[in-house]
Amino acid sequence: MRGDVQGVNFRTSAAESARHLGLTGRVWNRDDGAVECVAEGDPAAIERFRDWLGRGPRLARVERVEVADAPGEHRYREFGISREPAD
Repeated sequence: MRGDVQGVNFRTSAAESARHLGLTGRVWNRDDGAVECVAEGDPAAIERFRDWLGRGPRLARVERVEVADAPGEHRYREFGISREPAD
């Protein structure tokens, strides 16, 4: 996500939203000011999470959400907040 997305509780709010939707994955701040995440789970829940990411928490101003699908097995057991990119 790009825009005013750091310093507005974006990662914590995103993790709460993802958990509420039953998703697993990670969210972290990037050095360039963006926020990035990996989300796994039910496709309908992923779509609802994408919609949430386009709005973000109350103080965020999301300009753009870039989405890339990644095939493969689910790697995460929960949705967490990282200080660095997901491993």
